[in-house]
Amino acid sequence: MAQVPAAKDALAPGKAHHGTAAPQRQESPLLKVEQLEVAYGEVQVIWGVDMEVYDRQVVALVGSNGAGKSTILKTIAGALKPKAGRLIFAGQDVTGQSAADAVRRGIVLVPEGRQLFAGMTVHENLLMGAYARRDGKRAIREDLDWVYSLFPELVRKRGQLAGTMSGGEQQMCAIGRGLMGRPRLLLLDELSLGLAPVVVDRLVEIVTRIHRERNLAILLVEQDLNVALAMAERGYVLETGRLVRAGTAEELLADETIRTAYLGI
Repeated sequence: MAQVPAAKDALAPGKAHHGTAAPQRQESPLLKVEQLEVAYGEVQVIWGVDMEVYDRQVVALVGSNGAGKSTILKTIAGALKPKAGRLIFAGQDVTGQSAADAVRRGIVLVPEGRQLFAGMTVHENLLMGAYARRDGKRAIREDLDWVYSLFPELVRKRGQLAGTMSGGEQQMCAIGRGLMGRPRLLLLDELSLGLAPVVVDRLVEIVTRIHRERNLAILLVEQDLNVALAMAERGYVLETGRLVRAGTAEELLADETIRTAYLGI
């Protein structure tokens, strides 16, 4: 299992849940979620969620299966429309934006379950991630070379159909496809789902490298608190559609209720 790093300082402004104070930052958040509510038809699944992600910050959204984590990511990415609340990205109100508009603004989702084009090759899947870009073939080629340097396993399989690869290789391809969109905010949905611990450890290392080399803001959804906090500076805990806790990695790990619920200790 991925190891949880040493504690980091609080990075978000204002007060976290349970009265945890955090120092003020000068800049505005890259992403601000205000009182978000989401419903599937008549069934509401998200209630009054407030979240912030700053530029170049890694934030984790953790919670049990069915808590609504993926729903929040899909709403930020434009795949779902909110029932109420606002989404502010880079100072613009993007509430209700389409998925295509989100990608053009630099919000890219790596979805749960990979969702690759199984009948297309690895190389073709990666290029699909760049479909909305207008910065020329040279820039796309440079990013493609960088993705292959991150995932040398994909170089050997570039001509293989994506649907025939292992789960870990498919996850690498899905992350690579997301990076080809040159995101400003990368949304990672269930990085570790269904993967062996050794594969998860490798993916954690790669995501950490991606953040270091590209200074991306990353919002990741994860059931495994250890995996989430191995990468994130700050986290939010979601239960049945409501935020119940927020804080630094150190604060969440020190919370006995969180440790019992998500680490079993």
